[in-house]
Amino acid sequence: MLTATNLAKSYKGRKVVRDVSLSVDQGEIVGLLGPNGAGKTTCFYMIVGLVKADSGNVQLSDQSLTSLPIHQRASYGLSYLPQDSSIFRTLSVEDNILAILETRKDLSSTEKNTKLDILLSDFNIDHIRSNKGMSLSGGERRRTEIARTLATDPKFILLDEPFAGIDPISVSDIKQIIQQLKNRNIGILVTDHNVRETLDICEKAYIVNEGRIIAEGNSETILSNDKVREVYLGDQFQI
Repeated sequence: MLTATNLAKSYKGRKVVRDVSLSVDQGEIVGLLGPNGAGKTTCFYMIVGLVKADSGNVQLSDQSLTSLPIHQRASYGLSYLPQDSSIFRTLSVEDNILAILETRKDLSSTEKNTKLDILLSDFNIDHIRSNKGMSLSGGERRRTEIARTLATDPKFILLDEPFAGIDPISVSDIKQIIQQLKNRNIGILVTDHNVRETLDICEKAYIVNEGRIIAEGNSETILSNDKVREVYLGDQFQI
């Protein structure tokens, strides 16, 4: 299980995150949502390792990750897919994935190539394996990035705005891929401005406002929460 306990962060004396705790199980899709400026992104980045927490703890199973930089968190099974494109534009799709597989000292060359073929097939990008990163559509780029993330065999993946900058057909595609990740027993924490699509795929969501979690539960619980509707969703919102 991935847990964050009593996370807090201040900037210039202003408390941005106050005593936030959440958890994600392997094989579970969890949303971290809230209005702009609510503190959700800072909270997300503290779990990723991009922002240092003033206090609190981030733990994966029995391993504390709190003081570890992002690359060391990855070695314990915590991977991060940023909102902005992280594709190597001048490399082919297969070389983008191989660039990560080559860091796997535990795999032989044959095993790396086998894993590459499996990832290309699983994410339906085998037919564009030779295409350069710069030529990919938004959906193809996202699939390549997720396949590359899986090259390290993570236990948990943190997805930052996975629905940003892609067309409606690709949104459906990405939702199916996130479900695939769940079926692989990977725990997923998602933050996205596309509330409807995020709640649609999450088994559980945390809503952050003014640096605190004001609600948690499944989509039905979130939608029926008066405070959440008042500060975030509005009266007319429905899935």
